[in-house]
Amino acid sequence: MNDPHPLPPLEPLPAYREYPKAEMIERARWFHADLVRRRTVRDYDDREVPREVIEECLLAAGTAPSGANQQPWHFAVITSAAQKRRIREAAEEEERAFYSGRAPQEWLDALAPLGTDPNKPFLEEAPVLIAIFAQKYGVRPDGSRYSHYYVPESVGIATGLLIAALHHAGLATLTHTPSPMTFLNALCGRPSSEKPTILLVVGYPKPGCEVPVHGGIKKPLEGIASWIEGDADERR
Repeated sequence: MNDPHPLPPLEPLPAYREYPKAEMIERARWFHADLVRRRTVRDYDDREVPREVIEECLLAAGTAPSGANQQPWHFAVITSAAQKRRIREAAEEEERAFYSGRAPQEWLDALAPLGTDPNKPFLEEAPVLIAIFAQKYGVRPDGSRYSHYYVPESVGIATGLLIAALHHAGLATLTHTPSPMTFLNALCGRPSSEKPTILLVVGYPKPGCEVPVHGGIKKPLEGIASWIEGDADERR
């Protein structure tokens, strides 16, 4: 009798590296120190970014874990000046509605230290925009659909890896999230089954670029993490 759930094919764990304890700590500290330099940038130089850099960073993002390894993401890369102009126009229309009444006052108060407003010139100035889409389902070669699982979590992880990869390559980024973002489906030629989640702005900071002090204030370790040690009886 055939097993209805045979074991999947396996392979040896590829390319894993274990480091001595001291080197592990040093590598962790170096990575933290490198990411601490990352800041959200709103003023971009118009210099062209090598396509290969973007492609390698997208491949890095594509290594992210995902629900059932279904990789439910699509990255639409926009470099056309005309398309960036259309995206800016559509985004600013939504942003004007947001700032003029759609957003609750508490949200506007939270944004005040960052100095944001409905004007988004960086959408045209930056050399690269990456629209990140979440795929609700997949499509088989015969046209039938199958469900994707843990889509928001999977796309969020991939987006984080992409931002880290772009920073590591020497580029600045901004996560722009006008709401709603459905205009991106038409402008990027993506089906309605895909949900745009983030419009990632990518490029070189403009000479003399300044950023809000507030954006560099991060919570300390005790504000973002806790250690659960010992079993339940010991913690009583």
